[in-house]
Amino acid sequence: MARGTPRPLPGLPGVAVERDVPCRMRDGAMLFADIYRPAGEGPFPVILMRLPYDKTQAENISYSHPSWYARHGYLVVVQDVRGCNTSEGGFTPFQHEAEDGYDAIEWAARLPGANGRVGMYGFSYAGATQLLPATLRPPSLVTICPAMTASQYYEGWTYNQGALALAFTMSWAVDLASREARKARDDRAVGELSAAYASMQGWNWFLPLASFPPLTGVYGHYFQEWLAHPTYDDYWRRWSIDEDYTRLIVPALHVGGWYDIFLSGTMKNFTGMRGGAGTDAARAAQKLLIGPWTHMPWAPASMSSESVEPTIVDDMQLRWFDQMLKGEETGVLDSPVSLFVMGAEEWRDFPDWPPPGSEATRWFLHSDGRANSRFGDGRLSRKTPSDEPPDVFTTDPLYPAPRVGGHSCCLDFVAPMGPADQSAAEIFNAILVYTSEPLELPLELIGDVSVTLYAATTTRDTDWTARLCEVFPDGRSVNLQEGIVRARYRESLAEPTLLDPDTVYRYDMLLGPVGVCIAAGNRLRLSVSGSDFPQWDRNLNTGGALFQEGATASVVATQTVLHDGNHPSHVTLPVVTAR
Repeated sequence: MARGTPRPLPGLPGVAVERDVPCRMRDGAMLFADIYRPAGEGPFPVILMRLPYDKTQAENISYSHPSWYARHGYLVVVQDVRGCNTSEGGFTPFQHEAEDGYDAIEWAARLPGANGRVGMYGFSYAGATQLLPATLRPPSLVTICPAMTASQYYEGWTYNQGALALAFTMSWAVDLASREARKARDDRAVGELSAAYASMQGWNWFLPLASFPPLTGVYGHYFQEWLAHPTYDDYWRRWSIDEDYTRLIVPALHVGGWYDIFLSGTMKNFTGMRGGAGTDAARAAQKLLIGPWTHMPWAPASMSSESVEPTIVDDMQLRWFDQMLKGEETGVLDSPVSLFVMGAEEWRDFPDWPPPGSEATRWFLHSDGRANSRFGDGRLSRKTPSDEPPDVFTTDPLYPAPRVGGHSCCLDFVAPMGPADQSAAEIFNAILVYTSEPLELPLELIGDVSVTLYAATTTRDTDWTARLCEVFPDGRSVNLQEGIVRARYRESLAEPTLLDPDTVYRYDMLLGPVGVCIAAGNRLRLSVSGSDFPQWDRNLNTGGALFQEGATASVVATQTVLHDGNHPSHVTLPVVTAR
């Protein structure tokens, strides 16, 4: 079949697809798209997806196939981004997406059968390909539906409070490099990179990261660039959506998952556009939808229920596009926020994020000096500490705290994802464990969680990590949120400063959003450690250049967490006091 020749899909006579339709960028590069056309004369509104993962897939690991949207009266365009699959040029993540996206939007608006009104959808990187061009205000872009994506590509994508999101960035870069090799028809490299991807749990242990063998060759050069820019500098700032939300002037449906790696960024984009988009109309037309999903596929991470099936996202997007692109009143903006509250196992609508009635409430760390492991004497309560001895543990970078579950990406055999029982890791003395008494009444937590630690270490740099868990009567300790702060970044992500050993510092650690009802009889638990591996890379505790040192340079750190009247270490929980 010749490029651009419409062809009916088998069994769907009302939908025709045109493969490999060319679109010329402003610099002459040719990008290619597949176009799904609905039955009828039109003209039709357009919905566009741009992605690096092969346009024939169209992210249908989670979404319905593009033909489903075409059957509902949309001209659906799915384009390979620059340097990927069929499209020309070289691929560097994020580099060309703003300008290329602008050109693709305006091209799609003028396709035969199009009515000039364009909406966009897609999750993860295909969320970035919506937000970045939207900052340039293409005149034909009417609305976007960025799902499970970040607000910038330093904090919340590649790094978290100074620590490299190891399991995600390493495996994602290997996957992208494999796709580069496939495009170059380099069978040997494809085989080697595919084998590396399948063995990521072993490669996570490799040091130094800057010499990671699978990504020091022809493909995946960007991984080394990410490591070469461990601070928030101009390399990252040029792509940051959250630097200025006034640039955005379109209605947006923001979709996220309680166990998604980019959950915090999704929330930030919603609140940033709702409060600071460039027009009154755009600020009034922001919608947030959060379900109990990991990054992909969107199988429910909560208890089984038909109400959490991922098809709700397609259904909501269709209603969104019907209202924004076709002018039909569908009620999608009746409630700005729709959340699935885990534990309660129900969808709820709210007027804002965080919901009214959610109050920041401190729960303090307590112990008699031996909070090490879940067998220790660590306690968590609302009572303010007075005179209490600190807790002491050691962190050995070569033997990091092993963790399962979490907010990583993108498949569970390469990265810790979703809810998981933490009790096996909580037996180690290198993890401090603080547990509440059984709750007398259900406790709803809907909002952002943060941890404040007063702590000291024997080294010039170290990591502090925390996990918030729900403990069930049978002993299961299931993670709700987790976070990290690399000590040198405690004051600034742009200007790191090392520590004075054995000096007490305050560390403020953002864990992120939660939406859960803790049942009566269950307990809250906060665990504190010096690593959370492999979700984040290991800090070698030397204070040296990041990612350049080998295993033999590592230093064991002695860590002290204080919780007394002058150093009230605590977790701040978003307790819903009224409904």
